[in-house]
Amino acid sequence: MIEKLEKIIDQLKNLTLLEAAELVKEIETTFGIDTSIPLSNPTIISPVAMTSAAPGESSPAVEEKNLFELTLSQVPADKKIAILKVVRTITGLGLKESKDIVENVPKVLKEGLTQEDSAKFKKELEDAGATVVIK
Repeated sequence: MIEKLEKIIDQLKNLTLLEAAELVKEIETTFGIDTSIPLSNPTIISPVAMTSAAPGESSPAVEEKNLFELTLSQVPADKKIAILKVVRTITGLGLKESKDIVENVPKVLKEGLTQEDSAKFKKELEDAGATVVIK
């Protein structure tokens, strides 16, 4: 690997969670990108999706969805504290990171959840007063 890249990777490994979050914000601002767009979004075409199967090969079969994404879509102002507590429990993030999520909805809370876990988390958030979407 190129020495310059190795140095960057070593620096990234030593970042705190807060520093990493700030780095993401700076990258978004500098390059004009939005990292909140989930990779599983069907409106985004990935290079893999653009390639076709080789001659003689069949295209991959469509599988039943078994992993889900939990998105916090609305947070009423009078319920922020209760929802914040649930977000911290679900994500395992600190107070500041959880507060940033609650104040900047819609946000993806968790990806790769089973149907049971996503339903459980959705119920917890809705009981706290949030509006949640499972994709």
